[in-house]
Amino acid sequence: MRHLKKGRKLGRTKSHRAATLKGLSSALIEHEAITTTIPKAKEASRYVDRLITMARGGGIAARRIVAARLGNERMAKKLVEDVAPRFAERPGGYTRVTKLAQFRVGDGTQLARLELVVRKEKPKPEKKGEKKAK
Repeated sequence: MRHLKKGRKLGRTKSHRAATLKGLSSALIEHEAITTTIPKAKEASRYVDRLITMARGGGIAARRIVAARLGNERMAKKLVEDVAPRFAERPGGYTRVTKLAQFRVGDGTQLARLELVVRKEKPKPEKKGEKKAK
């Protein structure tokens, strides 16, 4: 029985699993949406949700912990200064896992899209004929 055994092993050793989650988390923070397998997406979602909750505090201790868990200072800075403030009013559930109708070519595994719920808005292109306000 698996009582009190949280998380998926993902067919990896502990160090390899930690490195995989760090890499997926960094990619998600950088691109705000990634495509991966369903089990990896679900595990990375749990990991990133915890990082965002910690980063919402915004203190120096939180920044250092996030940087240590991500292993990437640039992504930690982006998380604390850019991503976490977008979720200030949200009580949780910062990521979304959507199953895709795609299957990986090599082994036929179903893929999923992992994305941040509140994404950065892209500037809207100007319509023809409109002039900028001066």
